[in-house]
Amino acid sequence: MAKIFNVSGACEPGRHYMVALKPRLKEIRAMIDAGEYFTMNKARQYGKTTILRALTDFLKRDYIVVSMDFQRIGASKYKTENIFSATFARDFIKKAEAGNQLEAEVLMPLKKVLEEQENRIELYELFSCLTEICAKAGKPVVLIIDEVDSASNNQVFLDFLAQLRACYLDRDTTPTFWSVILAGVYDIRNIRQKIRSDAEHKMNSPWNIAAKFQVDMSFSAQEIAGMLKEYEADYHTGMDIEKISQMIYAYTSGYPYLVSCLCKNMDEEVAGTEKFPDKSCAWTQAGFIEAVKLLINDNNTLFQSLTGKLVDYPELKNVVYELLFTGRPIPYVPQNQYIDIAAMFGFIKNEKGTAVIANRIFESVLYNLFISEEFAASRMYDAGVQERNQFIVGGHLDVKRVLEKFVETFDYLYGDADEIFLEDAGRRYFMLFLKPIINGVGNSYVESETRNHERMDIVIDYRGEQSIIEMKVWRGNAYNERGEEQLSGYLDYFHLKKGYMLSFNFNKKKEIGVKEIALGDKVLIEAVV
Repeated sequence: MAKIFNVSGACEPGRHYMVALKPRLKEIRAMIDAGEYFTMNKARQYGKTTILRALTDFLKRDYIVVSMDFQRIGASKYKTENIFSATFARDFIKKAEAGNQLEAEVLMPLKKVLEEQENRIELYELFSCLTEICAKAGKPVVLIIDEVDSASNNQVFLDFLAQLRACYLDRDTTPTFWSVILAGVYDIRNIRQKIRSDAEHKMNSPWNIAAKFQVDMSFSAQEIAGMLKEYEADYHTGMDIEKISQMIYAYTSGYPYLVSCLCKNMDEEVAGTEKFPDKSCAWTQAGFIEAVKLLINDNNTLFQSLTGKLVDYPELKNVVYELLFTGRPIPYVPQNQYIDIAAMFGFIKNEKGTAVIANRIFESVLYNLFISEEFAASRMYDAGVQERNQFIVGGHLDVKRVLEKFVETFDYLYGDADEIFLEDAGRRYFMLFLKPIINGVGNSYVESETRNHERMDIVIDYRGEQSIIEMKVWRGNAYNERGEEQLSGYLDYFHLKKGYMLSFNFNKKKEIGVKEIALGDKVLIEAVV
């Protein structure tokens, strides 16, 4: 059976194209060998379940691994300590017996308690039996619990964690699990916040014995290339593996689900279409851009979860808005609750001490979301809708004409607005104007390396062609000339000879309009509003 790129559930080496997991397994194994208890917190669909399943097999020679999934435990099982303890005991026995990891005699204490005291067993009795099992197991016992998010809002689960902590602290005298791994999106501190609102309980987590988990779960460009080599050996598309893997990484920052989605789109959705009749055509830069467009326009469960968090956490929405539109640098301070939450859900990452949107795909999805919320009331968006047909010439996007019309429309609608208003809203208005023009055919994103309060470079992908527009706040001629030089260098990076600059100038004597400037072997189209 042919392998596929998997975006549904855990990946299996025999069925799915995958990056090599062994380097990560070795890193996690080192933590387990050291007897550490830790939490594997990553955003949704980040490959946690896949790595945990592979880890179980990776450890089985030297450890007894009992891998449980709290997603299987319904909310009713957390109502009382007795119900939870009995449910945990039954599931533990089932998983421990799988593959004959533990003999029936070793599990007998727990089975006996269940048989004789099922309606009375509580955490004390449960952990007394688990201690006896660990003492008789013959090998160190590793406990893995996936989807601990399912225990959210349950005090019983926190009491369970407290028991694990007590066993950890007493393990020099009392047998217990050698290592414990809890996996999920929420870390234990955030679960506790959802249960208790007072300050004391916000800060005091029963999981404060956990070691820091620093294994990088994202895929590198080299790892993506390794996966594509396996695919290429099967299909012989003639793709430039290094180029395609670099593009995939540039757009996803190695987010596992997004990597697989783009590959799956090229393989199954793009290939076989009129424009890309076979796989050789699909695994090209143009085919990749088409795959990006399909992904951004997909209402998948990851994007639903991402945007849903903005409703659940209004302050998080404000943070994301600032990052997207104003260019104001936000320090990456994990002690800040909303920075911590944004990182936990995968919205942002730490780039040299500054919070930035995690990847270009998320950025495009979030831009679309924020802009869509303004469609109905935005005169700038309406202008883009009314004028959009004039900007496509022979199937190509006429960016110069886009800028000319934007300058004209912006000056008419907002020419008398105050400087503070325009500085905050100018870039957003351009993106509102651009959206209906490229909608359904192209997409755009902002380069994180150039995002700041004074400068922001937007990259437009339209039918496989890229255009670079530097949006900046006018700070005088000297600053503008430096901007031209920076844009010229950026064009070299994209192998382009034409670039665009949009300046928001608050000088009352400014001369609005669009002009062409020759800069070496390049042409710069400069627009001033």
